[in-house]
Amino acid sequence: MNQTAHTKRKRGRPRKTQNADFRDTRQELITVGLAVLTEKGYSYAGIDGILRKAGVPKGSFYHYFDNKESFGKILIEAYGRYFAGKLDRWFRDSSLSPLQRLDAFVEDAKAGMKKFDYRRGCLIGNLGQEMSALPEGFRALLQEVFRDWEGRTAELLSEAQRAGEIPAHTRCDQMAHFFWIGWEGAVLRAKLDQSPQPLDQFAEGFRALLRGA
Repeated sequence: MNQTAHTKRKRGRPRKTQNADFRDTRQELITVGLAVLTEKGYSYAGIDGILRKAGVPKGSFYHYFDNKESFGKILIEAYGRYFAGKLDRWFRDSSLSPLQRLDAFVEDAKAGMKKFDYRRGCLIGNLGQEMSALPEGFRALLQEVFRDWEGRTAELLSEAQRAGEIPAHTRCDQMAHFFWIGWEGAVLRAKLDQSPQPLDQFAEGFRALLRGA
């Protein structure tokens, strides 16, 4: 057997270092894509711009994703998971009462919007605004994310109900649904006004509604 035949690498899976590089680059594209879409939306987000920000050579995008639509779907799922983790961090903080946890979430959101000079909002809400121009396959994914967030919020309100913070007859599922309809509008207005005031106004109104529910 000659030396070439002896040293030739066997066919099969890529080396572990290649797999790691692939995962790292793919994750960087997802991270940058989330930032860009949160600020600009799907329709105005160019793949070339995302590649430049991620430091990935032009033309490499299709090595990691099938097309822009599949990339968008992955971003929706990634943002949904990220935000669910944020909700859990606040909504499951047992050092606070249930409604204090909701207030803490609002304060965190205000700080986040201020940090980015009110250029960024909620990716899911932004895409919902664009839905008429988006691939139809995005609709079910966006609705699924909202249902997940509403479910987590309904659990928090149920806990507030058991703690006597809100009336026993409150329909927690309905109120959670209402919260996210109103919250997304407040985020949109905060971006427009470049002010946290819409978030404060909605939160105050929602608390008043809960008290009188």
